[in-house]
Amino acid sequence: MAALSGILLELDRLLEPQAFGDYCPNGLQVQGRSEIARIATGVSASSELFERAFAAGADLVIAHHGLFWDGEDVRVIGPRRERLRLLLSADVSLAAYHLPLDAHPTLGNNALIAKGLGATLDVAFAPVAGRAIGWCASFDGDGITPAELTERVTTLTARAPLTFLDGPERIRTIGVVSGGGARNVNDAIAAGLDAFLTGEPAEWARALARESAIHFLAAGHHATETFGVRALGAHLAEHFGVEHLYIEIDNPV
Repeated sequence: MAALSGILLELDRLLEPQAFGDYCPNGLQVQGRSEIARIATGVSASSELFERAFAAGADLVIAHHGLFWDGEDVRVIGPRRERLRLLLSADVSLAAYHLPLDAHPTLGNNALIAKGLGATLDVAFAPVAGRAIGWCASFDGDGITPAELTERVTTLTARAPLTFLDGPERIRTIGVVSGGGARNVNDAIAAGLDAFLTGEPAEWARALARESAIHFLAAGHHATETFGVRALGAHLAEHFGVEHLYIEIDNPV
């Protein structure tokens, strides 16, 4: 068992959520029991995630996408009411980490994707409110071909990406911003990168990629954001001696 308060202190130390200007509250969103034996992680907070976490005996759920977002209706009605009811009735806590978990150099979505593709991290890029959330990375030697990159992305994310392959014949550098980061292709272009990988595509990106001679790959918002929460759960399990279960709820978006 571990104290919820201790786990939250470790997450604050590790992810530094206070340093990010985010679109949501990072950290504890719903408070439950104070002692934690099992942690469940998942990409997005939902009733299905909570029900499966409860069935597995979880005391704490950690998600990348939590329950509360800027600009949304703040009333506790509809699906939000049901999600809160489930958590409160089960006395289970919910914590969420959004941009801090995208940006982290070892446990973040973007760093883990770049490393998973066989690239070496170079420098953080793609700032949001003054804090970079993406990573530029490079491939050794003469780089890889667009076909090789597509194959590596497919293997890593277990799905074929949408590709606009309009860049150079050899890819030596790549920028990664997971999730809904299509607009950050502009940061990749400004950095002179050969390729850019994100989750969701954008209609305008097709022409921009061609005109800017950069490869653009979109591998799915959900599929590119499974890496951070899994790594975070594994870290907490090792650090505190608790159990961890990652719950995959398939989402084609």
